[in-house]
Amino acid sequence: MSRWTLRMLLTVILAGIHAIAFGQPLPESSRGQLLYSNHCISCHSTQVHWREGKAAADWNSLKAQVRRWQLNTGLGWTDADIEEVARHLNETIYRYPLTGQVHGRVGDALRR
Repeated sequence: MSRWTLRMLLTVILAGIHAIAFGQPLPESSRGQLLYSNHCISCHSTQVHWREGKAAADWNSLKAQVRRWQLNTGLGWTDADIEEVARHLNETIYRYPLTGQVHGRVGDALRR
């Protein structure tokens, strides 16, 4: 197990213990966040998302970049995995309007 994975596991365990001890709900992680944390962040920090000349300029290009990098690293993610990671990045960093076909939790008004 990598140091990064051990650190993440320890963080989750400590957060759970803290939540139980103080009666707080456990933090909810999305599949996209977990995939990103386990497979992407180890190669670069989140600073890569704020640099000048970033490749993602909108929702579709963000998904394309996630697809590109998971192919380059041989992860073999499904379309749903790619979309979940892109959604996580969009919700936490980019905030691009959603366009095109989106699976799952997004309403029809956001699909237009």
